[in-house]
Amino acid sequence: MQRELKILLFSSALFMLAGGLFGPIYAVFVEEIGGDLLTAGTAYALFALAAAILIFVISRWEDHVKHQEKLVVAGYVLSCSGFLGYLLIREPVHLFIVQIIFGIGEAVGTPAFDGLYSKHLDKGKFASEWGLWESLQWVVTAVAAALGGFLADLYGFKLLFIIMFLLSLMGLFVSVFLLIKKEK
Repeated sequence: MQRELKILLFSSALFMLAGGLFGPIYAVFVEEIGGDLLTAGTAYALFALAAAILIFVISRWEDHVKHQEKLVVAGYVLSCSGFLGYLLIREPVHLFIVQIIFGIGEAVGTPAFDGLYSKHLDKGKFASEWGLWESLQWVVTAVAAALGGFLADLYGFKLLFIIMFLLSLMGLFVSVFLLIKKEK
């Protein structure tokens, strides 16, 4: 497996862990800030719409970008900002803004991530190396879901958000190694 794939897998695992900690208890947090099920649905819809529209536009541009590594890192910077933003949310409108930031981060980073991942697949191992990423995604999500509920129940959302932010910073740090070219 190529070095770049290892970096992409490790950095994305840290981001998936960070986000997955919050997934199953998201609606509980929305209620705590004065929202309801409509608020939770609207916030997620804003994330999805921002990501969908911008991925459609940005991905066409990213096909012509020479250094997709920089876009992966930029997407992670935006996502780190989103994780930090969770600490600042006091009411539903703040959540909407944070979700849009996540959508923008997703749009900047995901097409470049997918392009780099595809570019560095080993010949004859396309299915197994994509399968590794898919499997990792579900294992990390499962662990994060159980752990997130436990941590929030024991320590509250503030500590959970700090942990999520720190995990995302670790993922960002790992992704920076994409910018460092290996000497041949």
